[in-house]
Amino acid sequence: MTATRRTCLRWIGAAGMAAATGSPLRVSATPLSRVRERGVLTVGVYHDMPPFHVDGKGIDVELAQALAASLGVKLALMPFHADENMDDDLRNMVWRGHYLGYGPADVLLHVPVDRPLMDGNPQVRIFGPYWRDDVVVARPIERLPRLDTLAALAGHRVAVPGQSLAGWLLIGADGGAYREQLSTQWKNGAEAAHALRHGQVDAAAGLRSELESVLRGDPRFAIEPIPVPRAPRDGWAVGMAVKRDSEALAQALQASVNQLAGSGRLRELFLSSNVAWRAA
Repeated sequence: MTATRRTCLRWIGAAGMAAATGSPLRVSATPLSRVRERGVLTVGVYHDMPPFHVDGKGIDVELAQALAASLGVKLALMPFHADENMDDDLRNMVWRGHYLGYGPADVLLHVPVDRPLMDGNPQVRIFGPYWRDDVVVARPIERLPRLDTLAALAGHRVAVPGQSLAGWLLIGADGGAYREQLSTQWKNGAEAAHALRHGQVDAAAGLRSELESVLRGDPRFAIEPIPVPRAPRDGWAVGMAVKRDSEALAQALQASVNQLAGSGRLRELFLSSNVAWRAA
């Protein structure tokens, strides 16, 4: 059965149901009005992304709860595993749905607010930056008092998730000079930070959000930007995405983020996971 025929049959079935019940057919209902009518905001969040989502808890979970509350509806989380790239995630979770049968969500959190990504995905609307992340290195101050260049890491074991931007930067830095001293088996920067805290390595690299969630406030460690020329100097903004036609929903969610930031609530959400909020 063709997609066109399926669409026609669904429309005919909906029209017949409307006639049978005497209810008007809301063909022109907007995504925002549909969210309010069903009383639920479905929010896509990444699986296993500390400190933003782990086992139903984290910054993105609390933010999703606040967004739903601002619309006067309940929250339905839609956790999912990241695909090969961000384009795939936007397709699966925002504008089409996953081939396994779930999605799309009303809104996806933790989307880079990036012009090339926007231009390459005209089916979505990316907006609402609520955090600025970057790649950092954590070091024990007593053992490594300075880290002006990566040369200071020579001879030191460094924990870094291999399948990450931090891993890619360190593996290729200075012509691969530090490759042999990297410990890359960690799933994420939070795991790398725990390895540093437990004395398994001499330094750890990853995202600021990951390392701060474990080490922030511990006077034994310093956390600072990774001294690699190829690293994004100012980091990148993290926001959210909806379907292109969800303009009213995007505006309502943007207003909520603005209110959360202005009231200090957004800062509190990050501090609850031991992360110092950085405005995007």
